[in-house]
Parts: sequence; C-alpha cells; structure tokens
Amino acid sequence: MHVLERFLSYVKIDTESVPDREQIPSSKKQFDLAKKLEAELREMGASDVRLDAHCYVYAKIPANTDKKVPAVGFIAHMDTSPAISGANVKPRIIRQYDGKDITLNETLGVYLRVSEFPALLNYKGQDLVVTDGTTLLGADDKAGVAEIMSMAEYLLTHPEILHGDILIGFTPDEEVGNGATCFDVKNFGADVAYTVDGGEIGELEYENFNAASLKVHIQGRGIHPGSAKGKMKNALLIAMEFQAMLPVFDNPMYTEMYEGFYHLDGMSGNVETANMDYIIRDHDREKFEQKKAFVKHVETFLNAKYGEGTVTAVVKDSYLNMKELIAPHMYLIDYAKEEMEHLGITPIISPIRGGTDGARLSYEGLPCPNLCTGGHNYHGKYEYVCVQSMEKITELLVKLAERFAKSE
Repeated sequence: MHVLERFLSYVKIDTESVPDREQIPSSKKQFDLAKKLEAELREMGASDVRLDAHCYVYAKIPANTDKKVPAVGFIAHMDTSPAISGANVKPRIIRQYDGKDITLNETLGVYLRVSEFPALLNYKGQDLVVTDGTTLLGADDKAGVAEIMSMAEYLLTHPEILHGDILIGFTPDEEVGNGATCFDVKNFGADVAYTVDGGEIGELEYENFNAASLKVHIQGRGIHPGSAKGKMKNALLIAMEFQAMLPVFDNPMYTEMYEGFYHLDGMSGNVETANMDYIIRDHDREKFEQKKAFVKHVETFLNAKYGEGTVTAVVKDSYLNMKELIAPHMYLIDYAKEEMEHLGITPIISPIRGGTDGARLSYEGLPCPNLCTGGHNYHGKYEYVCVQSMEKITELLVKLAERFAKSE
C-alpha cells in the first residue's frame, strides 16, 4: 500500500484527544485507528503485535542479520490536537501545485495564501494534501504513522535488506501531554529510537523546550456595583493584572528559536472568580526555572495587595529538554544526517519549539530524537503535507533501519 493511500485512510478516522482527563486514552475513539493499525501490522507479517488497554500499539520486525546491532525503535502518535476539530476530515490532493494561492473553502472564505505561508513555494510542481478549511488535516502525526507503516511493509517484503530488530510503537494522547505516560519502555525492546513527529522534510531535532503548565485561579468578591466601593474584588481585573505583570515580549507572538515564553492559552470567569490556563516554555533550564519562580512571585505580590488566597498559581512540569540525554548518543543524529544527504535531503537541525513523546522517553532511558514527517501548519485548518516528502521520508526510515546493521 502506498504511503499516500495509508495516510488518506488514517486521517479520515477521528482520533482527537481530550485535555485534562486522567484516563488514557482520553478519548475511546483513538482505539478505532489503533485497531486498524494492529490488523494491518498482523496482515503484513510483523511479529509481537499487540494493542494494550491504554491504546498503545507495539510490533516488531525481527532482525535478519547475525551481526549484533542496536535494536531501533520508530514511534509516532495516533491522536490529533484538540485545538481544532479532527472529525470528518476531508483531505484533498492538489496535483502538481502551481505555486499560487489554494482555495480551501470558498464558501467560508478560507485560503492557503502564499503571502502568509511562503513555504508553499518550496513545493511547486509537487503534490500537496490539504484540508477543506473546516478541520485540521492530521498530518501531525498520521503522516508519521503512515511513513512508519510503509517502512515496515517494505522491510517485510524485502528480506534482502539486512537490519537488526526494528521496533514499532504508536501512542495515544501525545497532543495532551500523555503520549509517553503508559509507554512500556522495558518491553518495547529498543536500545534507541526515533519519533517521526516533526515538520518539513529535513527536520532533525534533538533539543526541545522545558515545559510546564500553569493554572491560575482568582477568587474575587462580587458586590452590587452600586455599593461596591471598598468591598468589591473584581476577579477579571485581577486576572488582567496578573497577565500584565508578565514580560510583554516573553510571548509566543514575539519569540523564535531558543527564546522561551509564557502563553495564555485559556481564560474564563466573572467578577466572583476567574481562571487562566498558561503554558511556560524555555530551552534553557535555568531560564525555565526562573520563569516558574516569577509567576509564583506575581502570585505573592497580588495576594499581598488583595488579600491572602485571592490568587492561586499552580505550576506543574510537563517535560524537559532531551538534549542532555541525546548528547551521549550523537551517532543517532549523525546517522540521520548521513542518510538524508544520501537521499538528497538537506538536514535542518533546529530546536523543537514544543515537545515530543521522545523527550519523555529519553528521560525514561530510551534516547529518542525526532525526525520529520513532511507536514506544515499543524493544529489548524491551514495544515498541509507534501506527498513526495512522505515518500522520501519513508525511504529515509528504511535507510536508517539498514544503517544500524552497517555500523561498526
């Protein structure tokens, strides 16, 4: 089955995950794709195929060489972001893209404009898969899933390609921060691994944000505005004051590369109570700790001003930068760079302004940098992926599997 055919079948399955749920998976519908992948892996002849109670899919392609080589894992996530609907995805293929603006939905006035997304021009003459302007596409990370599945089928039908044990893992709930929570690292069986969860072709990443969530609760006091003087504490205004005390330019709208931020992701409330949800990010561990300490300082200041218990700021770490865990295994990056260059792919090594399952898995003893999938504009209706990129990345995965068997 061609990687495009796989991808199109996977994105039509709704696997949107749900934030702030303790259960894994956060949505039962993720099992719909997991069961399909389990069946396809069995059909193609993979070994040790299993789907567990938490919606993790595992499989193995046994070594066909007597040489002792590292067991290599390839991992992708099945869920899609709750930022925009992943239901009723209607992918459309733009054949031999002409370099002009793409109409996604004329009725709704949704256009993929070159002026807003200039990376489109890199794909002139190639084939793109786009949305219908009402949902995300799901290339994050169903492109990665399709590429790993296509790699697996190729290796299983070409036994002349020598390789060590190849392990495959598909996870739920990555988009809500729990992709690695129940991952069975011990029984997975890999010595090292790659997540296939990046963006444009060539991306190769082994640094990611240190990440934390911040939940702020404001307890105000509601009084009739006609007699509120000296009595009212407007929770909404105090929430605005909290935000105003954060550094203006430490905001994702103004940051790039290694620059961290505070991101206000949600806000609700009234005079009596207000709640704000933030994410805190920084590649530098020291600056990350300073950011977390600063919001607690703001909490202390506002409580001194308005009364103890007015502001409650709860900070919770999400994941840490995997760089220090990858550093002793830089051959993983070297191999990927070499194979990209052999295939005519220009490696793009840059820090991840986000995280992957690989960040947490690296801290659990499985060094796991991140490879590209070929997608762009994730988590929105402007998402697209290049077909030729998916084909080339599938080839890259095959070459990487083979590369470890050639290592000394």
